[in-house]
Amino acid sequence: MSEKDPKSSQDLTVVVQTLLQQMQDKFQTMSDQIIGRIDEMSTRIDDLEKNISDLMTQAGVEELEEEIKGQ
Repeated sequence: MSEKDPKSSQDLTVVVQTLLQQMQDKFQTMSDQIIGRIDEMSTRIDDLEKNISDLMTQAGVEELEEEIKGQ
């Protein structure tokens, strides 16, 4: 056996716990990154909707739609 092989069940438990903790940390980091990107995307979509609304107002599209509905 090499020196890195666990020599007891206690050593194996420590190795497994360490690996599980590392995996949990990586998943948490990935989750945080995904949530951050979703929040950023939501902000961008909100900005895009506002810009489209502003452009429609400037172009008089809303007034035209109201005139069409009123006929």
